Amino acid sequence: MTAPATNPAPMSPFHLAFPVHDLEVARGFYGGLLGCPEGRSSPEWIDFNFYGHQIVAHLAPEACGVAANNAVDGHGVPVRHFGMVLPMADWERMADRLKGLGVEFVIKPYIRFAGQPGEQATMFFMDPSGNAIELKAFADIRQLYAK
Repeated sequence: MTAPATNPAPMSPFHLAFPVHDLEVARGFYGGLLGCPEGRSSPEWIDFNFYGHQIVAHLAPEACGVAANNAVDGHGVPVRHFGMVLPMADWERMADRLKGLGVEFVIKPYIRFAGQPGEQATMFFMDPSGNAIELKAFADIRQLYAK
């Protein structure tokens, strides 16, 4: 497989299930703050459309918590995290939106690996259940897998 030359065309959606401590709080965070449309739900879980991918918040308070960190480019990156590679303009809009809403960042929006292979815009923040989320973007999407 080769790295894409442009932002990826429609792809098969991935599916990710993760624990949350409270479904209504998750609904407010993913549906309200992040703007993810809600799909099916039950008293134990909620499906969300996360940029065309299916993420599912499962009620499991005992499984929630903060993951360990590893050092990357001088920052403590949560080991367990998920996220999305966005077009740069969308990433910038989301960074501005989250800053304007007073979201507390684990890693504030910045350019990682500046001037090096794999240069990317990144930001990390936590959902209310301690799940880490990374949103990133590349000025040149061909850098996605650059060494």
